[in-house]
Amino acid sequence: MKDLAQVLRGLPEAKDERLLVGSATFDDAGVFRIAPDLALVQTVDFFPPLVDDPRVYGQVAAANSLSDVYAMGGTPLTALGLVCFPSGMLDLEVLGEVMRGMAEKVSEAGAVIVGGHSVRDVEMKVGLSVTGTVHPDRIASNAGARPGDALFLTKPLGMGPVSVAAKQHKLSDEVQRRAGDQMATLNKAAAEAMRAVGINEKDGVHAATDVTGYGLVGHARNIALASSVTLAFRAKALPVFPGALELAAQKIHTGAVRQNEELLAGQIEVAANVDEVVRRLAFDAETSGGLLIAVGSGSVDRLTTELTARGVEGFAVVGTVEPRGDKMLRLV
Repeated sequence: MKDLAQVLRGLPEAKDERLLVGSATFDDAGVFRIAPDLALVQTVDFFPPLVDDPRVYGQVAAANSLSDVYAMGGTPLTALGLVCFPSGMLDLEVLGEVMRGMAEKVSEAGAVIVGGHSVRDVEMKVGLSVTGTVHPDRIASNAGARPGDALFLTKPLGMGPVSVAAKQHKLSDEVQRRAGDQMATLNKAAAEAMRAVGINEKDGVHAATDVTGYGLVGHARNIALASSVTLAFRAKALPVFPGALELAAQKIHTGAVRQNEELLAGQIEVAANVDEVVRRLAFDAETSGGLLIAVGSGSVDRLTTELTARGVEGFAVVGTVEPRGDKMLRLV
């Protein structure tokens, strides 16, 4: 993120009154107004395989790409497929299964794949460029969190160590299947719950992001920075994928832990009694993770009800938003 920020600072500033959300706040997607009551949400994402099953890989890649639109409170509309494929090294049937998985998740989202682009590469990578819609007054950006808000996380943490363990052949088929199911689960229901509570209403949802490569605290930092607040997390409240703690205790994790530690040096306070294993999970990367939602304290019960009614499993209230203190983040 630090390197990306340095690159972005060298680019000309986008100046257009129709651009409602750009790169300045490190939001999950850009938002561009095309009518007084309608805006486009645009995003792109792709990555190499994290699971062995080609179809599940396609599902996870699609769910991850679609998630950025959901995090903004939007509804996916169209998608363009992005494919890097090692021609001559993998059977085309593998690519067919990957694309099948992607198409299944786009269809589940109620969106349509309208085309795409492919290139030859030494390593396979797939994803989507997604366009969605949102009302200009109902954007769940990084910049709206308010002191007193409660913080919800809608999927358990732990995909970092799980994905590394899978590559090291240290996971059972059953655990891999459950991890694949979690990563392939759309954040559609969570976004619908946000909209049902009300986005940018007085005691509604004030900010949101999805938790992916920069981990829980990395993405939380973007909300804290854009909203000029401090986000405080309760370590014992963080939901964790079954078995992930044991893997993290063996120091199985992605390189994001160290990168995020460097990124957040001086910006996060970690209490002395926080378990080191849980701390690493909070810093580790997630793949197609849940939404981190800041909602008014008076709507905690309502958001809980809406998430439950829509079948969102494993969510938890994980902290609160505080006035900006010496640090942008606290893990207590």
